[in-house]
Amino acid sequence: MVTEPVTESDAVAFAQTFKALSDPVRLRLLSMIAARAGQEVCVCDLLDAFTQTPPTISHHLKVLRDAGLITGERRASWVYYRVVPSALAALSQLLDASAMTATADA
Repeated sequence: MVTEPVTESDAVAFAQTFKALSDPVRLRLLSMIAARAGQEVCVCDLLDAFTQTPPTISHHLKVLRDAGLITGERRASWVYYRVVPSALAALSQLLDASAMTATADA
């Protein structure tokens, strides 16, 4: 839970992360990768879920990588992705409203 305001540098970093997540395709990609519960997923398994072309999906994955939300490892002609748990934990902590709910309920 947020116990004090974020610093300016943290705000910039969070804004970049949220900007990466502001696209529905990227949000779906992240959720599909995260749904593997810590396991990796091949880009080949992601492509069929979208109408966008493979280069477009690759661009969206690059944006997520650049934001630090996922990592990728190339093996032969495919790239395998997994989430960065610490990045998702930081977002979760920032968005955790349980302290506000507990205070409002008191």
